[in-house]
Amino acid sequence: MSERTIVQRLAEFAAGVRDRGLGAELRADAARRVLDVLGNSLAAQRTPAAATVRALITEWEGRPRATALGLPGRYPEASAALLGGTLAHAIDFDDTHLPSVLHPSASVVPTALAVAEATGSTGAALLDAVAVGVEITVRLGMAGYDETLGNSVFFERGLHATAICGALGAAAAAAMLYRLDADGIAHTLGIAASMGSGLLEANRTGGTVKRVHCGWAAHAAVTAASLSRHGMTGPPTVIEGRFGLLQAFCGDRAVPAVISDALGEHWELPGVFFKPYPCNHFTHAGIDAALRLRARGVTADDVLRLELGAPTPVLRTIGEPLAAKRRPESGYHAAFSGPYTVAAALLGGGGLGVFHEDFTDAAARDPQRLALAAKVDCVPDPDCDKIFPHQFPAVLTAELRDGRVLTERVDVNRGGPGNPLSPEELATKFRLNTADLLMPAEADAISETVYGLADLDDLEALLTLLRTQPLPAH
Repeated sequence: MSERTIVQRLAEFAAGVRDRGLGAELRADAARRVLDVLGNSLAAQRTPAAATVRALITEWEGRPRATALGLPGRYPEASAALLGGTLAHAIDFDDTHLPSVLHPSASVVPTALAVAEATGSTGAALLDAVAVGVEITVRLGMAGYDETLGNSVFFERGLHATAICGALGAAAAAAMLYRLDADGIAHTLGIAASMGSGLLEANRTGGTVKRVHCGWAAHAAVTAASLSRHGMTGPPTVIEGRFGLLQAFCGDRAVPAVISDALGEHWELPGVFFKPYPCNHFTHAGIDAALRLRARGVTADDVLRLELGAPTPVLRTIGEPLAAKRRPESGYHAAFSGPYTVAAALLGGGGLGVFHEDFTDAAARDPQRLALAAKVDCVPDPDCDKIFPHQFPAVLTAELRDGRVLTERVDVNRGGPGNPLSPEELATKFRLNTADLLMPAEADAISETVYGLADLDDLEALLTLLRTQPLPAH
């Protein structure tokens, strides 16, 4: 095979970054991803999914090599990654890349943390692996974006690109930290391509399995890299081949060229959005619109009807079936509901607009929220369709009892390059995420340690801070 395949180019890119190291800006961005994932993971400690996976890896046992958040002692790195990825994605507060519409850090960061600890890697090596893993994840996702369709083909087919592409990006990060050469990284990617999976039906009709998708991708990533270390091989055309990943998942709509286009020269990593709200990213513009209405003095008592306009593909997640979205069955399902999140924001949520207290099971049963959510209709909006999925826009129209009709349109999401969260807001997010586990000084100590990772010879200073946290009651 004379021309290098995509997986070979990705492997050479990963090996080159590992050997040369990244500059300060990209490492700083990777550190922000690590801090964001740790905050989300600590906040998710009391979720049922966390309890389930903790019970499972405790039952598995194995060689003590990596820290598992919320558990004493150490576990095999694949087990620690399984728990870490589950925690990172469990409350839907993880970062989002557009237009691939996936959450790259939730699989990559837990994988890199587990393997970096197991291998005694430096903080700089961890950050380089995180940066490469995120970059590979989102580029694979971009290959599944169809410009004509205006959406991710993965998403159109009900496939969770976050877990599918995340398994490969995280596998590259693991292989870098295991210090595999370019051939070994290529085989790792080829193996991981057979392991990534995830279906999105739980977003529509219930079930909590989606919470483990990123955990399973992280577990698969460590497994793939370990199999490669021990001699297993993967197909060199695993991405673009006739029976490769893109053809299998996206068919003829895939655009494989974007994966390696300007690879190493242009980085997608800095443009990945941080989430200000712990709920499905499709709901965020509606929340912002409701907050604007609230700032204009609109109250729940004023409202006769609310119309939430959104991109047509988005409504399949946050607006259908409408009856179920107006009355979510749990706090988790409320996080995927356009009507509920609009109601929560208009009534006055916590944190940065709405926060964890708005997505408890009790909050999802609150009569006032449900009564307001019942007034929300969800409709496709042509202008939103033109913008999606480069942003997740929304337009919210309120018909009021006094006869007024007020409209708020949000075209640019908070947390991304066009409307970024400030360093202070990111720090606030971490403190709020960890408020019931950490004192403010402890939260600040972790933040400072993460931001200083590039200068650490190992991860022990960070891990010592994380291990001091008590096992959360469930």
